[in-house]
Amino acid sequence: MALGEFDLIEQYFAQVGASPSVKLGVGDDAAVLELPAGRVHLISTDTAVSGVHFLPDSAPNFIAYRAVMAAASDLAAMGAKPEAMLLALTLPEANADWLASFAEGVRCASEHASLPLIGGDTTRGLLSVTVTVLGSALSGQYLTRSGAQPGDRVCVSGTLGDAAAGLFLLEIDDTNVSAADLAFLRQRFLRPTPQLTLGQMLNGLATSAIDVSDGLLADAGHLARLSSVGLIVDPGAIPISAALRAYPDPAQVQEWALRGGDDYELLFTLPSHAKLPDGCTEIGEVIAGSGVRCDGVPNITGYDHFER
Repeated sequence: MALGEFDLIEQYFAQVGASPSVKLGVGDDAAVLELPAGRVHLISTDTAVSGVHFLPDSAPNFIAYRAVMAAASDLAAMGAKPEAMLLALTLPEANADWLASFAEGVRCASEHASLPLIGGDTTRGLLSVTVTVLGSALSGQYLTRSGAQPGDRVCVSGTLGDAAAGLFLLEIDDTNVSAADLAFLRQRFLRPTPQLTLGQMLNGLATSAIDVSDGLLADAGHLARLSSVGLIVDPGAIPISAALRAYPDPAQVQEWALRGGDDYELLFTLPSHAKLPDGCTEIGEVIAGSGVRCDGVPNITGYDHFER
């Protein structure tokens, strides 16, 4: 028997996660959330499309996990506490095995990011996944892209370039990469980790923040533009993992680290007196002016969906 839309929702997506803020979740015409007095909602939506954001033959659990975590990274960039998520799934057919794997990815991401699924939509069409995430913060106390000041330090969490290399290595077999490095880099693309704890720690400390999704230089440009400042980035200070450093083409390593995107680390600015959080690296400074300067690197751009 073919699986209908409402049976599909009930079987695979009902009761994924829980939160005290969720008063009514999946199953009604709308969800109901209640926040304590003095807190506001922060809301963001990301869409992942087959052939653009993930390979068409990717395992469904990886597609789901990555879509949720990429969306959750926007909450991290604003220092928000995760509250809930909505999922809109467009798929060519209701294949039970595919859906079971996809739902497992949703459940795993929901648990890791503390984002209960409270609603959404399913429809037939070309495969795409849209995740809307809802977070909360004290009113007026959340991170934005627009607060950087001259004299601040430019910092980043984790390591950069891993995900871009991982995507490349999913598409080809490269005998120059060890099995351990190959596994690490591929996992960095397939299972990103949004910096939710760090984002909340930076709230009230960092002057601005953005997640690295389009590439370090591109996202630095977004931050510089919204803050009406200039950024100087030291290419020699960019944190690069041991697995990526082992890749035999240093120029390609630098390209992935500067422009690759999809790492979902946090790029943020700190006042000169603020302590740098563990696991983070200072990579430059904020200056008066505009744009991004990175010595020896022309054409400060990153990924753009509509650029050819």
